[in-house]
Amino acid sequence: MTQYHNIPPVYDKNSKILILGSFPSVKSREAQFFYGHPQNRFWKVLSAVLGCECPVTTEEKKAMLLSHNIAVWDVIGSCEITGSSDASIRAVVPNDIAGLVAKTSITHIFTNGATSSNMYKRYCCNRVGIEAVRLPSTSPANASYSLERLTAEWSGQLLSVLSE
Repeated sequence: MTQYHNIPPVYDKNSKILILGSFPSVKSREAQFFYGHPQNRFWKVLSAVLGCECPVTTEEKKAMLLSHNIAVWDVIGSCEITGSSDASIRAVVPNDIAGLVAKTSITHIFTNGATSSNMYKRYCCNRVGIEAVRLPSTSPANASYSLERLTAEWSGQLLSVLSE
C-alpha cells in the first residue's frame, strides 16, 4: 500500500544546509515530525554538534534547526514501504527538493544514511544541481555506529559549513 509523506519540511529563507532523510518511519508518521522514533539518534547528534541542549518538543526542534539555518526534509514524497524498512521501499515518488532549494539560501545538502543518499542521487540531484554529502545514518538500525562516532562524523561535515 502506498504511504504518503505528510510532514512539511522545516525551513525558512535563511536556511543554508538541508539534511535529507529517506522517508518517515512509522513512529515519525505517528508523531507527525521527523526522527520521531525514540531510539533514533538524530536529535542527540545534531544538538551535540551544535552545542545545544537536546530538544524535546516539536517546537524546540524546529527552533533549533532554524536558529542554525538548517532545513530538514525527506527525499521521498510517497512510496510503498513495509513498516519502517528502507530496504522495502518501492514505487518512489520524490519530494520537490529543487522547489524547496529555490525558496531558500541552501548551498549544501547532506543525506542521513545510504538510502536517502541513493534516492537523492537517483531522483533529485540533477534537478537540484547540488551534490549531497552522505552522513552515517542516525537510525537505530545503524548499530555499528556509537553516538560518539556519529557525533564526530557529523561534526566534521556540518561545522565547516556552519562556520562559512
